[in-house]
Amino acid sequence: MRLHILSEIYQDSPVSDIRRTLTYRADMFGDPFSNCLQQALRGPSDWRIGERELFASFTASLLQCTY
Repeated sequence: MRLHILSEIYQDSPVSDIRRTLTYRADMFGDPFSNCLQQALRGPSDWRIGERELFASFTASLLQCTY
């Protein structure tokens, strides 16, 4: 159901794989994983948000993953 809604919102462009992953069986994976990401990137830390985003982007590039 969520994927159908996303497809309507992004009519002129394809829905990205990460959006598909997070919306497929969201109660089992998407919502808990999103909460984990939110905590990792926005929770208390010695690093600023921008630094954490940079680490995530750099790691994604090493894994050849578009971020």
